[in-house]
Amino acid sequence: MANADLRTIDLNFQGKTQAIASYLIRDGDAVVLIESGPGSTLSALEAGLAKAGLSSRNVTHVLLTHIHLDHAGAAGWLSRQGAEIFVHPIGAPHLLNPEKLIASATRIYGDRMDQLWGEFLPVAESRLKVPNDAEEIAIGNLRFLPVQTPGHADHHYAYVFEDICFSGDVGGVRIPGFQYLRAPMPPPELHFGKWRDSLARLRGMKFSRIAPTHFGLYEDVEWHLSSLDRTLAAMETWLERVMARNPSIEELREEFILWMEEESREKNLSDEVLRAYSLSNPVAMSADGLMRYWRKVRGG
Repeated sequence: MANADLRTIDLNFQGKTQAIASYLIRDGDAVVLIESGPGSTLSALEAGLAKAGLSSRNVTHVLLTHIHLDHAGAAGWLSRQGAEIFVHPIGAPHLLNPEKLIASATRIYGDRMDQLWGEFLPVAESRLKVPNDAEEIAIGNLRFLPVQTPGHADHHYAYVFEDICFSGDVGGVRIPGFQYLRAPMPPPELHFGKWRDSLARLRGMKFSRIAPTHFGLYEDVEWHLSSLDRTLAAMETWLERVMARNPSIEELREEFILWMEEESREKNLSDEVLRAYSLSNPVAMSADGLMRYWRKVRGG
């Protein structure tokens, strides 16, 4: 990356630093974002671009890891400024017609939708690009490899660029300053087996840095991926034990929140860091994902 400029833009989600990133890579006329962030953080995105001497109209390409609102919500707006939007084939129809995605999110967030996520505009069809797994994306001198990585969501790509893996959510949630991470597990597509397979595939790709969307660039790749593997194993073991008692969803949420609180105390996480984790990865939503996984995949 001799000539390319890489910057982390902090989208300051809900006034919290280090919760959601958009990664800016610039080389000549190519201005690439990994993740658009939600519509609610467009002003922070614009401010981050301005620090690099750019505006949203200079953005040429946006690579989305997946279509969840915190990662892709502003993609439609950016397409209208002229950017080409790259997304997994399964996610593409929902960017063109986001009604189902918005309806599903509205059932979860209710009247907090606008405050949390802002406007979610459709991506202009002429600006939508749908690469296949491992089909290199060439943007000027830049080369990106989309890597099919289900587990968090079936429509998930990680992107390998030179020695960096932009891991979206399949690389977990990790807030700078602590050697600790969590696995975000929302419904409906959480799948432990697929997630482990995705981590094994990434481990074989030999990059030396990893950049989860939540949040930042890390150089301890082996620790990061191994820790996430251990986290998934611990969560599945915990789920098997708790589900043996056939709890209601309310009971499962309560138990999971208590477990996460206990782990946070053991790691001495500050209130500020806990807020970043809860914004990036709402604990109750992961409990919902675990319940759906148990019923749908495990036949519980």
